[in-house]
Amino acid sequence: MGRVPLIPVQLTHGPFTLNEARGVGLDRWHLQGARWRRIGPTTYVWAGLEETPAIKLAAARLRLPTTAAFSGRTAAWLHGMDIEPCDPIEVTVPKTSGISARSGLALRRAALPETHVVIVRGWRATSITRTLADLCGRLSLTEAVVVLDMALHSRIVDLKVLKAWAGKLRPVVSLAEPATESPMESRLRMLLVLGGLPRPQAQTRIHDRQGRFVGRLDLYYPEHRLGLEYDGAIHRDRLAEDNRRQNLLLGAGVRLLRLLPAISSGHLSRLSLRCEPCWLDAMV
Repeated sequence: MGRVPLIPVQLTHGPFTLNEARGVGLDRWHLQGARWRRIGPTTYVWAGLEETPAIKLAAARLRLPTTAAFSGRTAAWLHGMDIEPCDPIEVTVPKTSGISARSGLALRRAALPETHVVIVRGWRATSITRTLADLCGRLSLTEAVVVLDMALHSRIVDLKVLKAWAGKLRPVVSLAEPATESPMESRLRMLLVLGGLPRPQAQTRIHDRQGRFVGRLDLYYPEHRLGLEYDGAIHRDRLAEDNRRQNLLLGAGVRLLRLLPAISSGHLSRLSLRCEPCWLDAMV
């Protein structure tokens, strides 16, 4: 009988359990070297594999019953949303499941009918509508709108489908805007609306007096010819281009507010405005 290879090819494609390692001739002590990485109580992966979200989810799945489904932010990522999926990995199991807590996983027990479960990228996950409902049920109103805006803009869910969904989604759906292109645009719009201002248009195309297209505005009040732009980190890389675009918008008769986030703050409660704020005050 030949020697057992140090790295059996069967174990190089993804996470595996200690029992699977024993099935090809390795034991726990073989897995303590630099060639292997422990990613769970009895779950390992070959060190040559990059530690991607997919690898982390595959490892988590080995520790879950067949009735479990990825949910929350993890399910949102599986559905294609730009959301961190593994901090922590979120899982829902039926209320009747006898599973105990799992380290590194956020485990929720809730009603989980099969109509709320789909197969995404080969894994069981809550449907997009169930996922959004779960998220909106525990987020602030503004952050719930951010999530819905992202899902609608990505076209992974239809607005009519969301409107038909019962529960905590309904009050959020009325504030969602599919045209919004970034989370900070969503937060800026909600800051205005919750502050008592009218709801602005999103991603409006502006033309000059000759009918030539000069740019799109993040948010726009057509009655006042007032545009609002959120300048994120990418703005520094295209300062000259943005300034040329600003001049074209100003030439087209648009009054422009450009907003910059406070350093190291993810909230729009602190903003520096490069403009006269009296235009907004007059609209309240």
